[in-house]
Amino acid sequence: MEENTLENTEDVAPEIVAENALDLAHVKYVLETALLVSPEPMSLHDLKKLFDQKLDNDTLRKVLEDLRGDWEGRGIELVSVATGWRFRARPEAQKFLDRLSPEKPPKYSRAVLETLAIIAYKQPVTRGDIEDIRGVTVSPGILKALEARGWIDVIGHREVPGRPEIFATTKFFLDDLNLRSLEELPPLSELGSLVEQAPNAEINLDAAFAPLESVSMGEGLMEGDEEAVAETPVVDSVLDDIDAPEAVSAESDEIGEAPVPTQLH
Repeated sequence: MEENTLENTEDVAPEIVAENALDLAHVKYVLETALLVSPEPMSLHDLKKLFDQKLDNDTLRKVLEDLRGDWEGRGIELVSVATGWRFRARPEAQKFLDRLSPEKPPKYSRAVLETLAIIAYKQPVTRGDIEDIRGVTVSPGILKALEARGWIDVIGHREVPGRPEIFATTKFFLDDLNLRSLEELPPLSELGSLVEQAPNAEINLDAAFAPLESVSMGEGLMEGDEEAVAETPVVDSVLDDIDAPEAVSAESDEIGEAPVPTQLH
């Protein structure tokens, strides 16, 4: 019995020594440096590349949480978003930084916010689904511009005549809204203001407008006149058909015939 105990101790001793030898303070120092200089969120996989020693995810998350605590009460915070970890200015401090770039934030048209809201809360959806909810024809330019922005993507085709494209939001959409998953989406009434506060939120308007012969086909992506945009974001009756985001399942691997990509997790 004593021999077995001794053997077991000898078996685990190297692992204990290796764990104790890991300088967590040094790990935190390196992580902090990398995250502060990185312009994009860094995943655990990328963060592991910083070290010669092999780090498990639990240890890495523990150090990151400890680092997050170090920055409590300061103007910058460490946050976890869909594609990884990053530092950002706290929302209450952002107004001071905005003084360095006094340009007015973009004001998205009601058509853009409604389209984005439908995709976010009812995904996966086709253009036809969006038009059924909005009650008007959706400009192809709006969908193309949202794709170019990286907020939505085509994840497949519905197996019906014409095989229409199926749209869903991406991880970059969640990153810009500082969210980790679709389950963290705010109430529908708050989506518009959250989108307009997103970093680098302006959409490239090149080729974003459809021909103006039809009012519904000529809906702009952004309004130049602030008064042309309602102050209450995306609470129009056209969105009454959008239920709570129960149609979105963070655990689902497939919906219908189309595979759901990783950005929906």
